[in-house]
Amino acid sequence: MKSPVLLCATLLLAAGSVALGHHSFAAEYDSSQPVQFKGTVTKLDWMNPHVYFYVDVTDKDGKVVHWACEAGNPNALARRGWKKSSLKAGDEISVQGFRAKDGTATMNARSITLSDGGKVFAASSDDGPVN
Repeated sequence: MKSPVLLCATLLLAAGSVALGHHSFAAEYDSSQPVQFKGTVTKLDWMNPHVYFYVDVTDKDGKVVHWACEAGNPNALARRGWKKSSLKAGDEISVQGFRAKDGTATMNARSITLSDGGKVFAASSDDGPVN
């Protein structure tokens, strides 16, 4: 009798630590701070739990800002038609999303407009509107 109870308790504790490891949109991003920019893709990290792509953006003062853009997980992106080759270093894109609460150049991406005019959605963790 002790063994099944101990096993169940161990599994519950392990499952709880995994659930705590994932963040919510509201914990890191501010839905009242939409951000939109055009820039050049420098890198794509296609991995769990979220895909990140990095974009160099020239601000109004001519300074290059290196943005980290969080998208959904690889499976969610693949279901939306993305492939690892969908974004490549050197691609010119426009990105819409929401800025990180910590004020860094990090965002939760919502949609990406490719250089050919095609639009892809980033499988974001928030469904708030972006204009």
